[in-house]
Parts: sequence; structure tokens; C-alpha cells
Amino acid sequence: MSADSHVTAMTPIFPGSVDPAGQRATLGVVGGGQLGRMFVHAAQRLGYFTAVLEPDAQSPAGLVSHHHIQTDYDDPAGLAQLAQLCQAITTEFENVPAQVLRTLAQVRRVAPSAAVVSIAQNRIAEKAHFAACAEVSGVTCAPYAVIETPAQLQAVQAERTDLLPGILKTARMGYDGKGQVRIKTAAELAAAWAELGGVACVLEKMLPLTAECSVLVARGWDAQVVSFAPQRNVHVEGILAVTHAYEGTMPLALATRAREAAVAIAQHIGYVGVLCVEFFVVADGSEHGGLVVNEMAPRPHNSGHYTIDACDASQFDLQVYAMAGLPLPQPRQHSPAIMLNLLGDVWFDAHGQPQEPNWYAVLRLPGTHLHLYGKLEARAGRKMGHLTITGPDVASVKTVARRAAELLSLPGLDAI
Repeated sequence: MSADSHVTAMTPIFPGSVDPAGQRATLGVVGGGQLGRMFVHAAQRLGYFTAVLEPDAQSPAGLVSHHHIQTDYDDPAGLAQLAQLCQAITTEFENVPAQVLRTLAQVRRVAPSAAVVSIAQNRIAEKAHFAACAEVSGVTCAPYAVIETPAQLQAVQAERTDLLPGILKTARMGYDGKGQVRIKTAAELAAAWAELGGVACVLEKMLPLTAECSVLVARGWDAQVVSFAPQRNVHVEGILAVTHAYEGTMPLALATRAREAAVAIAQHIGYVGVLCVEFFVVADGSEHGGLVVNEMAPRPHNSGHYTIDACDASQFDLQVYAMAGLPLPQPRQHSPAIMLNLLGDVWFDAHGQPQEPNWYAVLRLPGTHLHLYGKLEARAGRKMGHLTITGPDVASVKTVARRAAELLSLPGLDAI
């Protein structure tokens, strides 16, 4: 358990229970986005009450929760109210101030801890963590250098040309391809660092990638760990477009290695909750043995949304079980699946004019499961929902997924 929490007894919080003071078992989440919404749905299905701390009055999670505390994430009164309502609290995004989680952990069970969220918030700390557990995980990250000062920039330009071509990434607040610049030369490196505002960055060597994959792990307070098989991901302009989740998405030996590595990474930091670890699959014969760890997300992940429809326990179910101190079931996937990410672009035609997506035609296709997140305004690049396709076999799932992608003019069609 995290050192920044006072909780020592992990008595389960049973669904539907009422304490002697008449308070119902309530689980809380900091953040009101779609991940929070799906967590709330999973908790409510089990019989828990829920509370969401989120400043947006129209947030996807806040609109469906029993309680919506509409304050800033670090508002003392809001945090006190959340702690009063809930027996356990989580977060739905990693950029919540770590101090918020540390404050809540003084009085309530919090997972993941502020300490591990702090690691995921900073690429420099994250890569140091991956390096520290490389011996037990069996994988390491791509070669990189830290650039926080002009002196470090000059040193990298002079001494680390082996990292070029590379990708310069901000240490903080980078996601969905934001805060990243591809560079080929030392001169481009200086220009890119200036373009990113001269903030702390890491320069990563570009590797010969053949695929990207991710592994979802759930770990309880008692160190019990379960995991899903790796899913293969396709990104378009830095944003996840397609997830393939079925047997054979990657060689068995590599899939086993990725799964074991993700579990080791979670165990190394005493993680509690659902963790997503993302990997690069690199060309055969590389010094990295075919697998490189890229980053981790201390929460459920976009690439795991297929688990709602294709597995007997979803990533959000496991998040609830872990938080509440319940036994973690080993999830079983009952159907092959492909998930298509739905961005706000779907609500506009080729000329940029608003349009209603052809849901009738899409939902006539067999095995389609539509999930819209309740966001009231569609914008280009904004995650509005996802469509999961399940079926009796991989071939039929691919056929339906291609047709759905065509009907919705989705990117990544050639990757299905």
C-alpha cells in the first residue's frame, strides 16, 4: 500500500451496504470525463452509490452520478465533501494534482496513490521507473535523454546524436500526440525545444516500429493481480483510432512477455487499481528483443473499452473491485473484438458542415455496440464515443468493422 495513505485495514466495502450512521456504500472519482462515466456505470450496476468531483456542470460522469460536487479539483470544501460522502476514491485521469490525492488519502482509501500518479505525470520519472524495474519486467524503454536546461540541450546536441532521428516530448501534460515534435537533426532539436516553450522534455530515439500494443492490469490492496491479454492499437495523428482484441493479434511469445512485463511494472510500485502499460513492438533482430515499454496510464484506458462488451468483467468492473477491496476475478474474453474510436469529426461532413452520423445503418450491422459519452458539443479531435464490434470469429468482426468505419468515414480503415 502507498506510504501516503493512513489506511491499514483493507476491510471490503460491500456493494449496497449501509453503515451504522445510515450512509450507503459510496465510491468517489476525481474527474468527470468519459472514463469517470464508465466507472460510475460499473459501480452503480454493482449497487454502489457514486460521487464525482468535477467543475464542469455538464460533465459526462457528473450527469450520471448520485452526487456531483461541482468545484475545482483542489478546492478544500469540495475535497472535504467528497471525503465525507465516500469510503474510497479514485481518479479518472492522471493530470489531477497529486497533492489532491495525497490530501484525500489522509482520511480515505485512495487508489491509485499520489506517489504512483506523480510518476505517470512526468515522463522523466516514468522512464526512471521503467529503468529501475527493467531487471524484473524484462523490458526497457527506448534510448532517451533528459533536457531541462540549455546546458543539457547543448550536451545532447554534441554527445547524443545516436538519439536522432527522435521525438522530443514534454515531460508533463502530453497526451494524444500533443507536446511532441519529431526531429532529425541537432538544429531541429534546438528549434523544437524552443517551440515547446523550453520546458522539461525527454528526447527519445525513434525505433523501427512494427506495431503498438497495450496491457491492462488490475491489482488489489492485497497484491492480487489479474490482467487482460494484450490488445494491438492503431493511432492516427497521435490519437487511438482502432484497437484489435482477439487471439493472434501478436505472436504468442511476445504477448506473454508484454503481459508479464506489465504485471511486474505494477508490482514494482505497489500499484492499486487498474493500470494500462503501453508498448512498442519493434522490428525483429533489434537489441530490444522485439518489445519496448512506452508509457503507463494509472487508470482504465481507451484501448480497453472493448472489455465492456467482449469480456465477462470489464476494466471498469475491475477498477471497482480493486477500490472496494473485493476479490479480483480473472477476466475472460468471450468474443473477438475490434474497437473504433469516435471523434467529433464524425459529426461533420467533408465540407465541415454538421451532420448526424448514420447510426441506423451502423446499428443494423451484427455485433455492433455503440457507446456515446454524453458530451453535448462535437468538436474535431474530441473523443465523443466508441463503437465495439464483437462476433463469433475474427473474420466476421473485421468485415463488420470495415463496413462501420466506411459508414462513419473513420480513419485507420486500412488497418482493420
